[in-house]
Amino acid sequence: MIRVIQGDITTLKVDTIVNAANQVMLGGGGVDGAIHRAAGRELYEACLKVPEVRPGVRCPTGEARITPGFKLPAKFVIHTVGPVYRDGQHGEPEKLAACYRNSLALAAENGCKSIAFPCISTGVYGYPIEDAAQIAVREVRAFLAASTSALCATADKKNAEMEAIFCCFSERDKMVYESIV
Repeated sequence: MIRVIQGDITTLKVDTIVNAANQVMLGGGGVDGAIHRAAGRELYEACLKVPEVRPGVRCPTGEARITPGFKLPAKFVIHTVGPVYRDGQHGEPEKLAACYRNSLALAAENGCKSIAFPCISTGVYGYPIEDAAQIAVREVRAFLAASTSALCATADKKNAEMEAIFCCFSERDKMVYESIV
């Protein structure tokens, strides 16, 4: 099931929220800063413990990492780094799609039945909301369809579907997502 809401992702009672993080994972502006503030100092400390894959990079663009949610209502925070938008011709769509696929896979691996996404890369990273929303909805739909098919084939229908929420900060972003969902 997919839902679109307008609100503050840090207040959602879901298994995991996704953080539109930066590669160092130590907080920043926008949704990243809001999540770090709401989760408390423990989130910063947990992120510090995530090994760097190269100097200053704990989570490369398109990948995802998971930490506890600490003071958030969500059990987990999945940190993913979206691409900085240049012109759409430098791998941005593929990297953004990977953010969703990797976040969903990590949620499923950790037994999450509900996940909430912010609008990844559409803030200071400059990705056009219309294009980003198309990619987001396509990837979430594909993941949910594949998961449902696999689980239904094993007759485990009670666990057949994860709930995915697109939590938009602005009314305009919500309208864009609703026009696609």
